[in-house]
Amino acid sequence: MRQIDSHTRRALRAQAHHLNPVVIIASKGLTEAVLAEIDRALTAHELIKVRVAGAEREVREALMHEICDRLDCAAVQHIGNLLVLWRPKPEATPRAAAEKPAMPAAHAKSAKSFARAARLRALIEARTAAKAARRPVKGRGRKPQSQ
Repeated sequence: MRQIDSHTRRALRAQAHHLNPVVIIASKGLTEAVLAEIDRALTAHELIKVRVAGAEREVREALMHEICDRLDCAAVQHIGNLLVLWRPKPEATPRAAAEKPAMPAAHAKSAKSFARAARLRALIEARTAAKAARRPVKGRGRKPQSQ
């Protein structure tokens, strides 16, 4: 079972807020097929929600601890019938890592925002330059005053 600090847990809870459950543990409980599906989802997404149907709080807590022990993931949150689990993605192969470096989701979002802001700045500068080129400069174009 992985342990995470409170700051990381808070950030993961914020990221998981908008997620929908990807696995549902129903009346048959935690079977090998359900564990395999949770493992696949954690490998693909890192952060997932699991819905536990029809179980008491103590049973849900036990399920969460068993999942975390067997799949080496961290329990982020247990609220109601939802369990939020996190496991970092496994390291990429050396060839894949050389082709494209892995970028955390937070950095990817900020990189996209930075690129969007740069495009907007360039567009504003181009429009300002075009507008300045159309505007006559003071002092030019006037007829000289005769005395």
